[in-house]
Amino acid sequence: MIPQLIADARKIVIKFGSNILADQDGRINPAFLNEYANEAAGFIRAGKHIVIVSSGAQAAGLSTMEKWARKADIHYKQALCAVGQVELMGAWRRAFEAHDLRIGQILLTQDDFGDPIRTLNMRNTLFTLVDEGIVPIINENDTVAVEEIKIGDNDTLAAQSAVLWSADLLILLSDIDGLYDKNPKGHPDAELVNEVRDIIQVRSQISTGGTNSFGTGGIATKLDAAQRVMSYGIPMILAHGGKPKALEALAAGTQRGTAFLV
Repeated sequence: MIPQLIADARKIVIKFGSNILADQDGRINPAFLNEYANEAAGFIRAGKHIVIVSSGAQAAGLSTMEKWARKADIHYKQALCAVGQVELMGAWRRAFEAHDLRIGQILLTQDDFGDPIRTLNMRNTLFTLVDEGIVPIINENDTVAVEEIKIGDNDTLAAQSAVLWSADLLILLSDIDGLYDKNPKGHPDAELVNEVRDIIQVRSQISTGGTNSFGTGGIATKLDAAQRVMSYGIPMILAHGGKPKALEALAAGTQRGTAFLV
């Protein structure tokens, strides 16, 4: 079903997690961004419209401000993201420039989704950028987001963005192959779930773990994202983004993942 979902979708939101954008040292890996930009450009040449939700601001900040790595104070974390956003967008800009494509940055908080005027402006901006051939790259505005207005993780942000834009498909690229019937790290016999049609039933049957090393979301946030978009009639794909040419492989059916179908 995954190749068919991609083939049928014209408007696709692709979320890249921190764990696949960063190398083992936690620094942004430009080679990964270049490969993703190449694949996204291929989708665009095929007539698809792409919106990217990109994690990695903190990892990019650490790449340039190593002396802040052990700072736990919230102000330093927000300042780190302020530095990192510049580095992250610069890396994405360079990656897409190789394909004569421009990017546009959109930074959001939960308040933006709760205000009808802001929501309308966000939607109009997305449509305008895409219509003009510019690739929107969305991230949470971590420099101002405190607990009261924080979205919390980019799985949720990606789902909200897909609904806002009336996308045809949401693709979450993370550091896991998809949804398993049990935790594969503790159970060698765990099996990948190829398709999910009843998200409520699935949630009652599997256990969810915690967060991963660089990101803020675990499998629970991915199921939350799936439930949100499915309720609006939008299918979702969960797959490993760290494998070679992951988007092309998913489209060709040579890489497995989990398809959440409506």
